[in-house]
Formats: sequence, C-alpha cells, structure tokens
Amino acid sequence: PLSRSLDAYRRYYQDWVEPWELLALVKARPAAGDPEVLNEFESVLAPALWRDSLPEAMVVEIRRIKARIESERIPPGEDPDFHLKLGPGGLSDVEFATQLLQLRHGGASPELRVPGTMEALRVLHQTGLLAIADFDALSQSYLFCTRARLRLHLQRGPVSDSLPTDPATSSSLAASLGFDRTGEMRDEYRRNTRKARRSFERIFYG
Repeated sequence: PLSRSLDAYRRYYQDWVEPWELLALVKARPAAGDPEVLNEFESVLAPALWRDSLPEAMVVEIRRIKARIESERIPPGEDPDFHLKLGPGGLSDVEFATQLLQLRHGGASPELRVPGTMEALRVLHQTGLLAIADFDALSQSYLFCTRARLRLHLQRGPVSDSLPTDPATSSSLAASLGFDRTGEMRDEYRRNTRKARRSFERIFYG
C-alpha cells in the first residue's frame, strides 16, 4: 500500500509513537486532501498528542533530544552564541519550551492545540500557564530571530541561521532591521536571547 490505513496509524500512535514525533505533530496542520479523512486523522492523533498527563519518560526523552541538538547540530566554525535557530535563547529554545507546555497541558485545555508558536505563546499566557515576563522574553526573542533570519534570506538567497560575521553583510542586515550600527544589532540580539534562555531553562527543566 502507498499509505498506512487510519487503523494502522491509530495502532502506531497508540503503541509506538516517539517523543520527537509528538513535537513535530504539535505543529502539524491540514493542508490538502479530503476533509473527512483529515478530520478522522486528527481524531486518530488526538489521544497520542493530548493526554491527561505527559509521562515523565517522554519529558526526559524530549530534554535529551534538545541536548543533542545543542551539542551536535550547530555546524563547526559557527559561534553558538549567535546562531539564530539553535543558539541559547534562539528559535529552538522558544519552540521546545512552547511545545512542551502544549503537550503537558493540551489534554485539559483544548485551546492550546494550535500549530503556530506565537499563537501558542499567547494562549499559554492568556490561560495563566505562562507568566507575563516569560511570555515577553520568549516572544520578543522569537520575533527578533525570525526577522533577522528572514532578512538574511532575502539579502543572501540561501537560508542562513547565524548572524553574519563579515562587516559588509552585518552592516547591511543591521540597517535593514533599523539599527545604525552592527554593534547595536548584536547587543539587541544578546539582550533578547539571554532573557529567553533564562525563561526556557525555567520552563523546560523546572
């Protein structure tokens, strides 16, 4: 067969689903196909994703996955402190913290079952599961890193996940983000990501 049946998916997600798959499925959303099949597939996913409580073994595995990403995924020669996606306080920190909270509380709070990171952060704050200081820190870093990453993509073509080190590219990026000097852009990056990292560690390991 070209695809599993819905019953086969139901058995798979009930007995064999891996924590990394749950993290990916939190952000999944219907894109195309028969609406009835999509609705039924979402009902197949729901018991695996939105549990009364997230098993501690899964929490431990999610933390292990994050640790491996931090130690193995940043390319050699790139400064982890300025990696927009995988560096401390960057996009990955925000997404992991957000998705872990969604998995932990989405069973009791259906309003948390949203795919977008910013939307999820807003709902987590509105429901009292995320303090205003943590919401501000995580959302500001997420927006800053996303803007910088997209501007780099527009300017350079290939996707780039690190703040540039060469003066010309750095100056061009800083100007496009509204900074007078490259140093101002890097200082703002540090402020945002340091606050986000503190919030991430409190949420993800607390």
